Amino acid sequence: MARSVVQARLAAGAQILPATSVFWYDAEFGEGEEWQLLLKTTDARYPELERHLLAAHPWQNPEVAAVRVEAGPAGCLRWLEEVTTPEG
Repeated sequence: MARSVVQARLAAGAQILPATSVFWYDAEFGEGEEWQLLLKTTDARYPELERHLLAAHPWQNPEVAAVRVEAGPAGCLRWLEEVTTPEG
């Protein structure tokens, strides 16, 4: 999934992190190993990125959460805009 969203320019970059999760699901307490995928995108590309993730994910209701970057170095923010702008 990381590769497909970056290649499609829906995200500028991705990190895949191992995680131990503790949770409630279907009224049952659980614990297990999961992978957290962090993606960098823009407000403009987020809706398409979310649709892609929900369509490609094997779970019926995967956790997808957005955290807006309010500030950052100008060069990094410019890179993010440039890389996620659709070609064409």
